Amino acid sequence: MTSPEFPVAPDLLQNASPGTVTVWSDIGCPWASLALHTLHDRAAGRGQELLFDHRAFPLELFNRRGTPKLIVDGEVVAIAGLRPELGWRPWTEPDSTYPVTTLPPMEAVQAAKDPVVGGLIGSDELDGALRRAFYAEGRCISVHSVILDVAEGCSHVDAAALADALARGAGRREVYDQWAVARGREVQGSPHLFAAGGTALHNPGVVYHWTEPPPLGFPRLDEYDHQWADHLLDHL
Repeated sequence: MTSPEFPVAPDLLQNASPGTVTVWSDIGCPWASLALHTLHDRAAGRGQELLFDHRAFPLELFNRRGTPKLIVDGEVVAIAGLRPELGWRPWTEPDSTYPVTTLPPMEAVQAAKDPVVGGLIGSDELDGALRRAFYAEGRCISVHSVILDVAEGCSHVDAAALADALARGAGRREVYDQWAVARGREVQGSPHLFAAGGTALHNPGVVYHWTEPPPLGFPRLDEYDHQWADHLLDHL
């Protein structure tokens, strides 16, 4: 999805720390989850420590609707068919339990940045756990109790502190403020990664197309080159 054309101040676009990757994404975007998995996996394989600063690119606010299940289902199958190590599976739970919104989990990821809750490490751990809950476990991450249950399994997140923070509305303003930034021309969609030295990667490594516009067609992942992650890690 392309953003409108107006500039964004650099200090709002990315974390200035040279060892931190800023990731603009929606938890409900399979392409973003693929990129994050790849970068985490390559960093771990190299023994390279990396911090992530997650920023919200809330597709439902851009599109004024929840992301259609048929689009997500098709993209999940296309990606998981080529990258089975992700452990994703088709949504087999009742359609009535499908997440209608991804704003609450994205708000929780923002709230977790508070050092009292988890800081950037805890926020990233929670983001990854929520994505696994959705794509691999078929859980409704729109629901408050599910978010907190997922947080309980995160070693770097204080789930009780997160519950208190969410009860005070923490994370909501951050998501809407980030949406305002994401509407600038610099953030091209979900995912878009920024790092020190001017590095900017939109949906890196992916070559895909829809055979016909949905709902008639199917997404086809023609190629996925994970070497982009090594190039980024080399640069950092």
